[in-house]
Amino acid sequence: MSQHVVKPTTYYLVFATLIVLTLLTVGLSRVEMAESLHTLIGLTIAVAKASLVILFFMHLFYSTRLTWVVALSGLLWLGILITYTMTDYLTRNWDTISR
Repeated sequence: MSQHVVKPTTYYLVFATLIVLTLLTVGLSRVEMAESLHTLIGLTIAVAKASLVILFFMHLFYSTRLTWVVALSGLLWLGILITYTMTDYLTRNWDTISR
């Protein structure tokens, strides 16, 4: 199997994009808006940054289909665990918990 050679320019562009997204996150933290909107935008930026790291720095973009399946199955399980956790958290009756 041949290895894909990535030009350094690609890494520089991805790194610059990560820096811009980080600055955008910091700037967003200083803007007054609804908390739910803050969370949504912050998580969207975080997912974009994580995707860039996984795709380019971890070389998933140039990997085989099997590697893609393994990576996506990991995300699927993470989603399942978060769903179960949030199901428990959101269905609790917080008023009756003793302090």
